[in-house]
Amino acid sequence: MPRKIRELIKNLELAGFVNRGGKGNHRNFIHASGYVLTISGNLGDDAKPYQEKLVRQKIKDTQNERER
Repeated sequence: MPRKIRELIKNLELAGFVNRGGKGNHRNFIHASGYVLTISGNLGDDAKPYQEKLVRQKIKDTQNERER
């Protein structure tokens, strides 16, 4: 069962991403290390597989940055 957009946003915020806003149902997130990510969809919508994969990858990248 796919996760919801709100769950992806929560994971991003816990990883240190900040919501910079956006137009309509798009949200732009930025991390202090320079990573940028845009998530589209309403909070209750199912996340697309590519969105889940992208969020996982960006969070992993930021964790790798901290280890350096």
